[in-house]
Amino acid sequence: MAKLDPAQFVREVRQEVSRVTWPSRKETLVTTGLVLGMSALAAVFFLVADQLIQLVMRLAFKIG
Repeated sequence: MAKLDPAQFVREVRQEVSRVTWPSRKETLVTTGLVLGMSALAAVFFLVADQLIQLVMRLAFKIG
């Protein structure tokens, strides 16, 4: 079992963070926009699907 050395852990974490390729501001904004757009599209899709299922159920069971 390895000995726990907090200082060594912090050094290794800093070394790994320095290797990370961080996205540019433009890339972050574009990706955020795409995520928001796809989320809105999914919300509209599920709204329409829910309304269609509700309509079919009302017609099938003569409710409302």
